[in-house]
Amino acid sequence: MTTILRTSATIGLLLAAVLFALAGCSSIGPGTVVRDRLDYSSAIADSWKRHTLLNIVKLRYVDPPISVDVGQIVAGYSLETDVSAGGTLEGGSDSLSLGAGARYTDRPTITYTPLTGNRFIRSALMPLPPDAVFFTVQSGWPADGVLFAAVASINGLKNQEGSLSGVTPPDPGFLRVLELLRKIQQSGAVAVRIQQDPQKRQTTLLAFRSKDASPETVADIAELRKLLRLDPEAHEFKMVFAATPSNDRELAVVTRSMIQIMGMIAAHVQVPDQDITEGRATPGLGGAATLRISCSQRRPLDAFAAVAYRGRWFWVDDRDLKTKRAFALLMMLGTMADTGEHPPLPLITIPAQ
Repeated sequence: MTTILRTSATIGLLLAAVLFALAGCSSIGPGTVVRDRLDYSSAIADSWKRHTLLNIVKLRYVDPPISVDVGQIVAGYSLETDVSAGGTLEGGSDSLSLGAGARYTDRPTITYTPLTGNRFIRSALMPLPPDAVFFTVQSGWPADGVLFAAVASINGLKNQEGSLSGVTPPDPGFLRVLELLRKIQQSGAVAVRIQQDPQKRQTTLLAFRSKDASPETVADIAELRKLLRLDPEAHEFKMVFAATPSNDRELAVVTRSMIQIMGMIAAHVQVPDQDITEGRATPGLGGAATLRISCSQRRPLDAFAAVAYRGRWFWVDDRDLKTKRAFALLMMLGTMADTGEHPPLPLITIPAQ
């Protein structure tokens, strides 16, 4: 009777070992999707913000910006289990031996793509497409904020410009145009659309709607036409990339490149006065700065983005909504500028186990 009981116990343990081994054969991939997707997304977003901030600070010090993109992420996992069991039954005695082991491996492969050559020219040095900038306004972004950042001039009215000697203030008429466009945008009386001719050539049109508009909006549209020297009777205006229009039915827009946009934001970076006096950094806006990128010796505790450079910390306060919005707009405009073809990614082979 004792022998039978011991044999049953041995068989039970062997079955338990087999079930444990089978459990190790289930897929571990699906359970990693939710965790890894969020973790990698957060890591890329944080590194993108820090990367952008670093390039802005470097431009203040006339240090060439460098861009390195995350090209591809391949997360590879493996789970190996090893179970062994053995037993002997001789006469009135028996013996049982069990062994188990497991090994979990997480081996991600991340590729980085430097921004060089033709892609660098397209993404960093070429002006943004005017239609893309105005379609950003059409999608709901504030017209004054978008155009102040991305546009150098409209029908000859110039925005502020930065150089090694400092920042040239914008034309008062340019600022008034942005103010009026924002008010008209809020009323819903401005629209951007694409028109295609029989030769399949596309033209971007900016249209103003006076019908059913309030008297205040009609007055704003009339003032805007006067400032931009537009035909007071026309409702649609052809948008072109040029410094000045060829007639009073054209809206001539000169947009900025991403390097120019970052350079203007760099004028808001707080730097030690000694660095400016010694010629290490360009003069900025000083007390006139509307955005704020702070500088300190110690790493900030509550920062939206922070980066170390030249032995100091440069950072954006997490409570500074205006500067944070400017960063969000800058990163979105950066995706518009990335119009070049991406180089082929390296081929990665993942072993199946």
